[in-house]
Amino acid sequence: MAAMRIAVSGASGLIGSALTASLTADGHEVVALVRREPRGPGEARWDPAEGTVAPGALEGCEAVVNLAGAPIAARRWNAARKKVLWDSRVEGTATLARAIAGLDEKPRVFVAGSAIGFYGETGEDAVDEDSPAGRGFIAELVQAWEAAADPARAAGIRTVHARTGLVVAAGGGAWGALFPIFRAGLGGRIGDGRQFWSYVSLADEVAALRHAIDTPALSGPVNITAPEPLTNREITAAMGRVLKRPAVFPVPGFALRAVLGEFAGDVLASQRVRPKRLLESGFTFTHPGIDDAIRAALPPRNRV
Repeated sequence: MAAMRIAVSGASGLIGSALTASLTADGHEVVALVRREPRGPGEARWDPAEGTVAPGALEGCEAVVNLAGAPIAARRWNAARKKVLWDSRVEGTATLARAIAGLDEKPRVFVAGSAIGFYGETGEDAVDEDSPAGRGFIAELVQAWEAAADPARAAGIRTVHARTGLVVAAGGGAWGALFPIFRAGLGGRIGDGRQFWSYVSLADEVAALRHAIDTPALSGPVNITAPEPLTNREITAAMGRVLKRPAVFPVPGFALRAVLGEFAGDVLASQRVRPKRLLESGFTFTHPGIDDAIRAALPPRNRV
């Protein structure tokens, strides 16, 4: 495909930096939206709290990707932290949606970050993009997050909500915290281990975002998760197997609640999410299985 000009918010994060590197390697021009003063021509300033984007920053962009948002698991939740989580996603999405809707020459696609938290607790029931919203803070946040993109949709811009699962990566995100624990031989199931975790390798996450940019038939919610979710017990066993360490130290639910507070409910929740629309659109996963996803997250010298 011909080279494009693509704006990316959250470009310094785990997913954003990997996406930016992939796009740049293939000759695309990436404009990283930053909240500080730009350090070069590849950056442009925006302020989601103020609802502003630097004049000209989005001009000529064929795609805009919004991956900005405060880390969900970075600290214990309280009212102030919940507001940060909410505002960083909803205000950021609304700011970009309004900005691109007002352009004379609009981008072809707006890929807006989202999350499988939309579905809430699903137990053993498999869900896909046709399933209803769940309950709880995260489910409510995701609904507001996606609704904030309405100005772009109303302006006729193809809008994709990238409902991302747990990204298997050693360099950051929630999964990044697991690798040191398992390398030390201290890993094990969380709670009773029967809750489903819907995961995706970082490489497949990036490839799916690029697929969303390049596939005109895709719009609305798109689950970015591996084809077959696994239980936490199965996933933690795979971590031990791939890292060649024991995985026999369970983390009781009550201990997790004592450390994480309300967020523990999301860690212990079961989300059996399938990527129906990705698969129907012809996307092929490089790491559909958990062992390969874990190996892909390791430095090359540590892969076996």
